[in-house]
Amino acid sequence: MPLASLWIAALAYLFGSIPTGYLLVRFFRKQDIRTVGSGNIGATNVMRSGGKGLGAATFVLDVVKGSAAVWLAGWLLAPMLPTWPVRNVESLAALCAVLGHMFPVWLRFRGGKGVATGFGVFLVAAPLAALAAITLFALVLTLTRYVSLASILGAASFPVFAWFTVRGPRPAFFIAVQFTVALLIILKHHPNIRRLLSGTEHRFGAPKAA
Repeated sequence: MPLASLWIAALAYLFGSIPTGYLLVRFFRKQDIRTVGSGNIGATNVMRSGGKGLGAATFVLDVVKGSAAVWLAGWLLAPMLPTWPVRNVESLAALCAVLGHMFPVWLRFRGGKGVATGFGVFLVAAPLAALAAITLFALVLTLTRYVSLASILGAASFPVFAWFTVRGPRPAFFIAVQFTVALLIILKHHPNIRRLLSGTEHRFGAPKAA
């Protein structure tokens, strides 16, 4: 593997590993979000823990860090790999940014589930598919109020939307990363899947049982 690709992977991982939810809650509420609610550092847990504004900010910043990692790789760092298709460079950055969010070195590799960051990376790499997937997410969430179900179906749908909306060359690595990121997000939701199957999953906006 070329040395330049290792630099791109490392930088994208570091972008993705910025624990925005953790930092926001720590700074504004003097709390460790990992000790609140589900313990997840993502936007949903931040919002459910009483910080609606912080939850929205977490989502936006997680999207931005993912998009920034892919944009920087595709427009500024791709010349370092002149024999690689730009979409492969973007895909490498996308995968590493999502892995950084899920397994941040700063938090002992215990991070979020990758939904917002995954949306962010593909908003640059495959924008129409990303917008279609987030639309499906919003529709499922509106109908069921299950954030987890909306996230799982949104992630699973992305490679399908990408297949029909992406134009131009579609290298094998580009396609493989789409499926890999979708699978990683779904696997990160395994506790939610168990609760969905048992009927004990919490609905967004519903009061928690005492």
